[in-house]
Amino acid sequence: MTATAPRFGAAPFVRLLLVTTVLLGAVLTVLSGTASAHAALTGSTPEDGAVVAAAPKDITLTFSEQVAMGDNSIRVLDPGNKRADTGKTRDLGGGGTVRYGIDLHAGLPDGTYTVAWQAVSADSHPVSGAFTFSIGAPSETTAVVPTEEAGGGLVGTLYGAARYLSYAGFILLVGGAAFILGCWPRGASVRPLQRLVVQGWITLTAATLVMLLLRNPYTGSGRLGDAFDLGGLQAVLATKTGAALVSRLLLLGAAALFVAVLFGAYAKREAPRDEEESKERKDLTFGLAIGGTVVAAGIAGTWALAEHASTGIQTALAMPVDVLHLLAVATWLGGLTALLVALYQAPVIESAAVLRFSRTAFISVVVLAATGLYQSWRQVGSWSALWDTSYGQLLLVKVGLVAVLVGIAWFSRRWTGRLGQRSEGAAKAGAEVGAEAEAAARDEPAAETERDSEAEAATESETGRGTGAETVAATTVQRDSERVTQLARQQAALASARQKRIRDADPERTGLRRSVLAEAGVAVVLLAVTTVLTSTEPGRTAEQEASRTGGSAATAPATQGPLDLSLPFDTRGPNGKGTVRLTLDPGRSGANVMHIYVDGPDGQPLDVPEVKAAFTLTSQKIGPLPVVPDRFAPGHWSADGVQIPMPGDWHLQVTVRTSDIDQTTLDKTVKIG
Repeated sequence: MTATAPRFGAAPFVRLLLVTTVLLGAVLTVLSGTASAHAALTGSTPEDGAVVAAAPKDITLTFSEQVAMGDNSIRVLDPGNKRADTGKTRDLGGGGTVRYGIDLHAGLPDGTYTVAWQAVSADSHPVSGAFTFSIGAPSETTAVVPTEEAGGGLVGTLYGAARYLSYAGFILLVGGAAFILGCWPRGASVRPLQRLVVQGWITLTAATLVMLLLRNPYTGSGRLGDAFDLGGLQAVLATKTGAALVSRLLLLGAAALFVAVLFGAYAKREAPRDEEESKERKDLTFGLAIGGTVVAAGIAGTWALAEHASTGIQTALAMPVDVLHLLAVATWLGGLTALLVALYQAPVIESAAVLRFSRTAFISVVVLAATGLYQSWRQVGSWSALWDTSYGQLLLVKVGLVAVLVGIAWFSRRWTGRLGQRSEGAAKAGAEVGAEAEAAARDEPAAETERDSEAEAATESETGRGTGAETVAATTVQRDSERVTQLARQQAALASARQKRIRDADPERTGLRRSVLAEAGVAVVLLAVTTVLTSTEPGRTAEQEASRTGGSAATAPATQGPLDLSLPFDTRGPNGKGTVRLTLDPGRSGANVMHIYVDGPDGQPLDVPEVKAAFTLTSQKIGPLPVVPDRFAPGHWSADGVQIPMPGDWHLQVTVRTSDIDQTTLDKTVKIG
């Protein structure tokens, strides 16, 4: 069978899987939100919410891990929303400390200043934030900072979808090619498999180009129009992620040459006629296997060099392990997709090819489990992070999906064994029918050519001599050629129908393709979860950040809104019983507004002589920070500008005095974001 250029169509089930893949990837990208904050701000000078007596000379920020910052990555805005900094960011790090600073203008007036910052983590994910401090005393401010975190919005969604499609394209390209070379060499001349591999290459190439263009707005302005900013693109090329994306494009050029040889010279040597041709085919197979492995490992390395594996502990070991993990995933899931295509669309597939893929898939799962175990230990770090962080929870979902996939694969393996025991007569019949269909398909264009030639000759004869008899003869010849063409089409249709009946009547093949289809469906979900996992803060980093801030590793902000407490009290004196209702708005680090309501046993406002509060962050040895509210109305006390320096588990004390000698202090630990 000769190789032909692959068409870029798709069978209905392939289209369904593709649509499901895209939609699921987009949904999970949106749901993942901005969970990609892998570097955290661990300190600043001045601190968030601090009130300093004199204007500082500069602002410094300290981070939990390496970040990339350029000029204007830190902006300091005065109460009137004007720049109060010089615009030049300085790297002040050293000795393992990651610290950046920016100088301030001299002679800044009193008031509240806003510091907005944006950076890119070492694992390529953008992070941003803002806080305030005051000189002299707090004041009103009109400073405007971005309400959307870096990496969010439409650009973030498109970038996340492109990441997902790049993984999918890599799996189809590498897994499909590996299936052909290692399990079914005859598949190199099967058009559906050719389309699958070529579509994988196109998907990966297009997604990489989109990521390269979106990288500048993704880590910067967030505006889609900046994707074509040449200056921004040049800046991206100078970064680690930009270099990785360009390297991937270059390697995809080599992959295109590999695909051309695989479906060209290799496919033509499907049936060697002598020993010399057999040796040439073996040499070509060996060369393609070595070259393809090198190119595939190089493409996988572009992820390892720019994402999670390149940061944290043991990076020298983590990066090659990550490459092995990606290659194992591609070999298993991509080969599974290729097998599914062959089972649904190829005229016949040898049982030996299915058995070879079964063994290959088993080895891939073993490698996947070993590398995944190491990656999990490296990224999660502790059992508590496995349950208490977003990364750990997603990892548990991924492990569950892999377990389901392996369970379905067990049924596929049983069908594979039955397929290997089926009669050779059925396989031979399928092959003969496939050859018959191909012959009919080849006869049809030949009949078309013959008809056109005869019609042309008849027309020339009619023009040259113009006799009625010759016109009748030409018409008869044309009708005969149309009958030949129609007959060829009918034969091709009958052969295809007979081929489909034989294929569908094979219970082993039908059972296998159903179980493989189920595997492919679970694999689509698994790939989506994996993509979200790669853009989620690792559990080890989340716990380290929590230990610095005095909080716990959580999957969401410590508080979702204003703090609202209700505390009963009893001073043991006259009219000494009641309830204190306290609200802290917005209930986050920085400036807050506190309201305290004191109610008697009857629920009516209770007018007491004094109410005060204090906050203490024991883990950071901060406080107590006293709050003395003003009496606003009977039973109602309030305080503006209550400064909470940082998030954490704060110890709140509320003191209520109901007479000159009767008072009580209420204690409560509250989580403030």
